[in-house]
Amino acid sequence: MSAVAAAPRTFTGVERAAVLMMLVGEDEAAAILQKLDPEEVRKLGSAMFAVADVSEQEVELVLDDFVGRARERTGITFNPGPKVEAVMTRALGREKAESVLAQITPPEAVCEIDLLDWLDASEIATMLDKEHPQIAAVLIANLDPAVGGQVLELLPEAVQPDILHRIAKLGPITPEAVETLRTLIASRGGGGSGGGPVGGLQLGGAREAAKILQGARKATEQRVMPKLLKMDRDIARQIEEAMFVFDNLLELDDKSLGTLIRNVDGDTLTRALKGVDEAARNRILGCMSARAADGIRDDMEARGPMKLSEVLEAQKVIIQIARNLAKDGTINMGAGDDDYV
Repeated sequence: MSAVAAAPRTFTGVERAAVLMMLVGEDEAAAILQKLDPEEVRKLGSAMFAVADVSEQEVELVLDDFVGRARERTGITFNPGPKVEAVMTRALGREKAESVLAQITPPEAVCEIDLLDWLDASEIATMLDKEHPQIAAVLIANLDPAVGGQVLELLPEAVQPDILHRIAKLGPITPEAVETLRTLIASRGGGGSGGGPVGGLQLGGAREAAKILQGARKATEQRVMPKLLKMDRDIARQIEEAMFVFDNLLELDDKSLGTLIRNVDGDTLTRALKGVDEAARNRILGCMSARAADGIRDDMEARGPMKLSEVLEAQKVIIQIARNLAKDGTINMGAGDDDYV
């Protein structure tokens, strides 16, 4: 008896739109994004990652009138990251695109150096203690961010800013560089390095550096960031912005969130809340009086659709206010228990 063919994948409406976005040129895709509201941009951007493995048959089913172009491109089995980033940047500008991408980009691929899974942070830090900072940066970027943060803070304090800076500046990693790391780990760890052949991989970047720094203790961040700011102001700013996005405000306790909201004018808050989902909106407005919250909701409804650039700019203003309040101790940004001795 012949095998039954697998049923074609069922696409949602936003996934169908994402397939088209991945097939058209960047100019056309950017023009479409500029017409959407913030929540639609986020949903469509996420869907563009989700449909990256769409097959040719599925493209035909979704876009019957676009079969010719779909066949030429043989589906969307390439890495969607560069295309999504290019489209977002063209539509929104570099800074605002980074804010959206920080929320929707899946975790990066890693080098698959299997022996790292068998080493704890202290063993990795000992292995890297005498190595060049660039080697340390590549290896730490390959770790889970939580482990990478632990390794970073175990290394000598003098090299921590340099290593973090190098992680933020990393680009494609060649197979030769990966093999060098495997050889190092095998020689220091006393075993095989594991992992199959690896092509060029994109590691690091400001977002990855931010995740690693978040994996370290708050004291490490407070020590490293001022030094990094003197070393490279632009990179430091990118890491700082990646470490705290608007959604992080939801992690504040009610008292801190209420204090923050009282320091934000109504117009800025109205614009910022146009870009969040209903649950997040209710969480923030729940820290206001019922009358004030109703006023914000009425204002949001009266304004109708808003440009994503306006929403992101308002969110950026609120994030900066939150940082300032945290620096002077007015609100608690939520340091971990291991920051206290």
